[in-house]
Amino acid sequence: MSTAAPIPPGARVSTVQLMNPIETAPLAIAVTAFVVYRQMRIRVATGYGLQIFALIMIAVGLLSGGLIDTRDLALSVALMAVDLACAVAFGFLRAATVRVWRDEKGVTWCGGTVWTLLGWLASMVARIALYVVGRAFGMAPAPTAMLLFVGVTIGAQALLVARRARALSASGAASVPAGV
Repeated sequence: MSTAAPIPPGARVSTVQLMNPIETAPLAIAVTAFVVYRQMRIRVATGYGLQIFALIMIAVGLLSGGLIDTRDLALSVALMAVDLACAVAFGFLRAATVRVWRDEKGVTWCGGTVWTLLGWLASMVARIALYVVGRAFGMAPAPTAMLLFVGVTIGAQALLVARRARALSASGAASVPAGV
């Protein structure tokens, strides 16, 4: 009969990786650029496509493993919690900057503003800063954490924009935003 020995400090624990870390950063950048591009265009405000897309990003980020650095579990979990809180907060912030309106036919539309774009820039700066902080404390954050961040922030924004669109549809009043 054999018993498992404790894992020595600093030892690498293998995880299942669905994606090569070299592929992850360009994928996260491409996905973010595509989402920002779509959000800056005027479109029907359903939000379902982005919500499903966000769930896929979250799943890939979670299933790729390595999100928590086991060498300093408490610090790693704290940084992940701050990362996810920032993702949600920036999603809420950007959702507030998206214009949502109903046309005279009752179709609900939405479109990003310059403030939405600035919100995206601020959220990416915050994400990079959290990465740098993690590295400064000796953490080895997984590149797939970026996919999780992007999925959570897109999901939070999409949920709130869809909620605003449903509330506007329920009110029955048509309104066209200034400048459209």
